[in-house]
Amino acid sequence: MLRFSKQLCVVFILAVYASSLASFANAAPPESRKKAFSTGAFDPFIDYINGQIQQGWVDNEVEPSTVASDEEWVRRVHLDLIGQIPSAETVEKFVKDRDSAKRSKLIDQLLDDPAYVQNFTNVWTNLLIGRRTPRRVSRNGMQKFLREAFAKNRPWDEIVQDLVTAEGHFEENGAVNYLLAQMQNNDEAVQVTAATTRLFLGIQVQCTQCHNHPFNDWKQNQFWEYNSFFRQMRRVNHRKTDPKTGRQVDDYSEVVATGFNGPVYFEKRSGLMQVAYPIFDKVKVDPDGSIERRKEFSKLIVQGDKPLIATAIVNRMWGYFMGYGFTRPVDDMGPHNPASHPELLDKMAEELVKKKYDLKQLARWICNSEAYNLTSQLGRKNEIDSPERGETPLFSHMYVKNMTAEQLYDSLIVATGAHKSGQSNWERAETQRRQWMRQFMMAFDTDSGDDSTTFNGTIPQALMMMNGELTKNAISADRGSYLNQLLLEKGNDQAKIRKMFLATLSRYPDRRETTSAQKLLAGSKNKLAAYQDLYWALLNSNEFIFNH
Repeated sequence: MLRFSKQLCVVFILAVYASSLASFANAAPPESRKKAFSTGAFDPFIDYINGQIQQGWVDNEVEPSTVASDEEWVRRVHLDLIGQIPSAETVEKFVKDRDSAKRSKLIDQLLDDPAYVQNFTNVWTNLLIGRRTPRRVSRNGMQKFLREAFAKNRPWDEIVQDLVTAEGHFEENGAVNYLLAQMQNNDEAVQVTAATTRLFLGIQVQCTQCHNHPFNDWKQNQFWEYNSFFRQMRRVNHRKTDPKTGRQVDDYSEVVATGFNGPVYFEKRSGLMQVAYPIFDKVKVDPDGSIERRKEFSKLIVQGDKPLIATAIVNRMWGYFMGYGFTRPVDDMGPHNPASHPELLDKMAEELVKKKYDLKQLARWICNSEAYNLTSQLGRKNEIDSPERGETPLFSHMYVKNMTAEQLYDSLIVATGAHKSGQSNWERAETQRRQWMRQFMMAFDTDSGDDSTTFNGTIPQALMMMNGELTKNAISADRGSYLNQLLLEKGNDQAKIRKMFLATLSRYPDRRETTSAQKLLAGSKNKLAAYQDLYWALLNSNEFIFNH
């Protein structure tokens, strides 16, 4: 059990919560901006993005919030690009930097950081195969494929084409794990069809599997036309003999091509049988069995100036960075669900195609935009910009985002060095890290990599944060921990309080927070316990566990 000075700790954590909540709610009205905002990036297309978003503010009579402080922004961009908060030293260095282009330069630096590759590998592994790895699917194989793709900054269209056409051993060709994850049941590629159109085309045609869509022109036959592209494959599960027990155990799985020929037959609600040929965007593919339909499908989805594959990834990436996409949800685009900024969405898709589906360039456009650089604080003149209440997003301030489990775990590591606490070598530290991560993920686990994989305040999640083993080690004063290093440094309590805030919240405390913290330390008979209480309060504050 953790031991805290209960009364003092409660007083302090309430003060921190009040402060952090205030930053997410109404603040002072934004000051009028005297000059156009710029991160220092010289790209005319960023100006176009800003102009489109600004027009939305004018049309809806809202005034945007002010530009985020360096402290707020540097934390946000680290979480979004590399999946963890910045170190205290990084924040200090960035705040002191007087270069007018420092934001743009930091974006480029983070895009080249190895942690960028790991972050987006985590994001897309969860989207493609789920957080709980399905049986006979290799998570390592999936991650290896994605790591190599993001490390080389491969064009997004090529990545998608590899995923939908994959064949072979699930570790030798890691891309097949996407298909294997959708082929858990003998459902005639129904799940593969639904997942592929949702993830890569941004449309949810699964509801037309049994009937025509009630709100747009999608018909039942369209689902089965798409489905017919995925009928020429099957999964093969291989087993081997365990030399210790002599029993048959799982070995590996693979996707192999089959000789499916002709159209697909499906039944209408009336009981009438219908036929569907492989057709995409009015282009019919020869149903002869010698034609490799998935390869034809991979070619058709990238045709045109702004194909759905481009629009879908722009919408998804905008939603990832901004908190909300141009449509809600990001994977349900169509006439029944119009985009908040249709011209901007279309233009960004067109430009992405011209840039050969460069995902780093897409991230660079978004992170350098004015909307991404605004504070999360609301003003009186943009209170209506509240998508969480069902309003159309205007992007006049940054929307608060939940952290994913991976972001929260890695941020705890950065803030505290908890995985190093008491460890004498790298191997032991990494072994302990893996053990903690398994326990940590249990509190966040869901069947698929959707928004419910984020920290959203469930009881198991809250208990994990407050009383979990990772948090215990985080606030320990054992050798190697941040708190141990801090207490060994010279300086008074006020200086150490400032460093603790910087390490956890990426900012210095204000006067009220400093006063509350000093009272906590002064009123305790055990100075070490008081510092641990303070650290525990910071790590469990709203400001730490949310991305704003």
